[in-house]
Parts: sequence; structure tokens; C-alpha cells
Amino acid sequence: MTPAPSKATLHYRNIFTSRTEEELDTIALVKRFMERLVGDQDFRKKLKENHENPNPVVKEYGIDIDLMQALPLWHNQYSKYRFKHEQEQEWPFADAFDRYIDQMRQHRSIIRDQGNMSESYPRFHAWRERQIARSASEIPGNYEAITHPIISFELSQGCSVGCWFCGISAAQFQGFYPYTEENATLWQDMVATVRDLFGEAAHTGFCYWATDPCDNPDYAKFIQDYYRITGYLPQTTTAAPLKNIALTREILALFKHYHCVTNRFSVTTLRQLNLIHQTFTPRELLGVELVAQNKESLSLKAMAGRAIERKKRLQEAGRNDEISKLKGDHATIACVSGFLVNMMKQTVQLVSPTRSCDEWPLGYRIYDERHFNSGEAFKAMLQDMIEQFMPENVPDESILSFRKDLTYIPPEDGKTNTFKLKSPYIEHNCNGMPFMARLGELVSIGQHSAGDVVNQLVLSGQNIRSVNEALQHLYVKGLLNDDPAYNGIATRRQAA
Repeated sequence: MTPAPSKATLHYRNIFTSRTEEELDTIALVKRFMERLVGDQDFRKKLKENHENPNPVVKEYGIDIDLMQALPLWHNQYSKYRFKHEQEQEWPFADAFDRYIDQMRQHRSIIRDQGNMSESYPRFHAWRERQIARSASEIPGNYEAITHPIISFELSQGCSVGCWFCGISAAQFQGFYPYTEENATLWQDMVATVRDLFGEAAHTGFCYWATDPCDNPDYAKFIQDYYRITGYLPQTTTAAPLKNIALTREILALFKHYHCVTNRFSVTTLRQLNLIHQTFTPRELLGVELVAQNKESLSLKAMAGRAIERKKRLQEAGRNDEISKLKGDHATIACVSGFLVNMMKQTVQLVSPTRSCDEWPLGYRIYDERHFNSGEAFKAMLQDMIEQFMPENVPDESILSFRKDLTYIPPEDGKTNTFKLKSPYIEHNCNGMPFMARLGELVSIGQHSAGDVVNQLVLSGQNIRSVNEALQHLYVKGLLNDDPAYNGIATRRQAA
């Protein structure tokens, strides 16, 4: 029996069922206009040149919509009215679209909350919450876009697309995991394990990573199993929606039937955008976000993986190293705080997003990697990794330090109850207890264990409970180092 739909799924379905067919048609047309606006430089130029009479321009592109009813979406003079009450009467198309977008943003927040495992698996829940807190501090530029799913399954090995900007530097395509009787049995056992261990948090899972779903012709069968077992149809992102149109339409049909989450097409060229618009109607793509990654688009590309490699090559050649038209702090495309599973290699990695750097150029940390050969081994492996790498409290033997991106700043005026941690992006004020400055100093040295820090402060006359609570607060907020590259708290190198 398929489990009942979650709060996130019910919210998502309501976005569509609460609107008339006419309203959905209008939103679909406005969405198509926005896709063209973001992805096509020539279209933007024509629109600017004909801003007083824009409708012939959009009709030239097959978009039959009155843009004068959507002025805040595209005209600078009216942009200040976006998401405001004035839109409702003056520009109804803009108002309808913005209400739709606002509900989609709410859905993204609900998805993040859906990963809550405070009852089903408190230890894993506490670890994920720390990763979320760290991400908010370390990568604030794209924190809102990261929903921290707890698991991702790769159903292929490598990727056939080979995008130059791939933030996780996907390897060349080497084959896919076929839906044979044996493979299907293992797959179903593993999905059931995820459901049984983590409850509704399994609804955050999806079935790609450094792979493209459309590289596996059996992909739809796998995600149908996922729905049957968990009550959730995983989100699909593909950069090859035209590779196997029959498969793509099968995925869209599953979306239409189950309505759990919006899918995504990554658009790599303007020609591909044109073909997608020619192949699929606006209503067919209402449940698909087009992520414009083509060079003419206004989308921001992540400085991670191949994008960094390309930038370096351009710099070395003395050429323009611009990789996107917009500038901003977009440091990773990774999203999972949990397990990355490859079905072909039969591996499980424990991962979490991080700012792309020399240690983690792909924008995610790898805490551990192991192999499995059965559903039982897969379950035991997940439980053991959670036990080893996800302590709910700071282990006494752990050597403490602050995150490498944070600079410890002692109080300038000699105060004992405060210190600061500062990065190029954010500043944390750590205060309250009379020993906070000393606590910050001891941790910043990076040579003391948690037990040593507590003992030193207690010997100086501080209350042991208060000291432990202050230390735990730093831990929960993701301010202490738990990076495997730097022997952080409960990482493999320290535990070995």
C-alpha cells in the first residue's frame, strides 16, 4: 500500500488544483515568456527596442500573451511593484505569476523541513541540522536554493552530456543500471530501507547526481517504484530532454499523474531552448523549470567543478574569463546532506554541500565511502556511518577548532563574555556567558580536545553545565570544524 501524501506534496498539488484551467494556461504562457526573457539575448534586445508595443515581439516567438498586463515582470519602470498589491488590478498576469512563484518558494522551504528526522532518526537529524546551519553561514549566496535532501541515487555511471560548466565534473558516460529482475529486487529493498529508517524524510530523495536521468532508458521504472514504496515521485533534472523524447514524455506523464514536485530541464544552448519550446507546449512544461545555462542567459553559474577549470584555462590564455553574465556568490550545485548512492558501483558516500575550494573542488565534502552487495549490507552500512560520523554531542576526545573559513576575533575591550567569528560573507557574535572569550581562545588554538577545554574552564571556576551548553551551542550552529579534510569532529581520520 502506497503511503499517504506528505505536507509538501499536498501543498504542491494545491498550487494546481486551486486554480482554474484558464488561470493555469495564463501562468504557463507567462512562464514561457520568462524563459525566453532569461535565456535569449536577442529577445531581450527586441523587447527593449519595442517596449511601448511589445506584443508583436512575443507573438513572433509563438507566445500569445498581452505583456501590458505583466509589466512588473519585465519593464524596469514597473519592477518595484513586483509581489505587491498594486499588481492585482493593474497587471493581473504579473500578479498571477508572482503568486504562483511565491507558492513554489514556500514549497521549497517545506521540502527542506520535510527532511526532519527528529522522531525517525534523531542522530541523523541533528547532523543534518548542523549541516544546514553551516551552509547558511558558509555559503549564504545560494543557501536558500539548497534543500538538503537526505539521499540521492545514481542510476548510471557518468554522464553523456558533458556540460563545460558542470559543477560536479561528471565523468564520461560508461553505462546505466538496467531494470532487471535482480536489480529491481535490490532497488526496492534499498528504497524500503530508506523509508523504514528515515520515514517521510525519504521524500527528499532523488535519482541522479553526476548522471543524467535520460541516460537510463529504464529511469521511469525506478522512480515509479520509489513512489509506490514511499508515496513520493522523485524530482527529475535532465540536460538531455530531447535525447529520448518518449522517455521524457513518460516522466512528464508521471508528474501529471502524481504531482509531487517540479522537474527541471537544464538548457545548455539557445538552439536547445528553441527546440524545447517547439517540442513541448507551455502547459506541458508548467511542471518543469527550465534552468537556462546557455551562454546568452542571465542565469548565474556555480564556481565549482568544470566551471573553475574553464575559468583558469581562460585566465592562463589571457582571454575573457567570464563564465556567466550575472555576478554573484554561487559556490556549489551540491545539495545532499546525507547519502550519495551509486547503483552500478554499489557504493555509498556520506556527503554534504560546501563552498568549492582546493580541498573540495566539486562543492561537497565526502566524509566516508563504502561498498555494499545486498539490501541487508546497505542498511547496516547506513546505520554504521550514522553511528560513526554523526555524534549528537561533541565527543570529549575530539580536537576542537573553528571552521577554516572563520577567523576568531577576541574582544577588543577586554570583555570576557564575548568573541566574534568572521568570514568574508558573515559575522557571528558569540556571547552571553562570562567565559566566552576564554572558550573562543582555547578553541581557536586548535590543539585542545573538547574534554581539555571543559576541564580548563571548570578549573578556573566555571560551571561545568554552562560550559558544556556553550560548547554544544557552537557545535549545533555549525561553527566548529567537522571537515574531513582538516580532521574535524568525528571525521574518519580522527576516528581511525
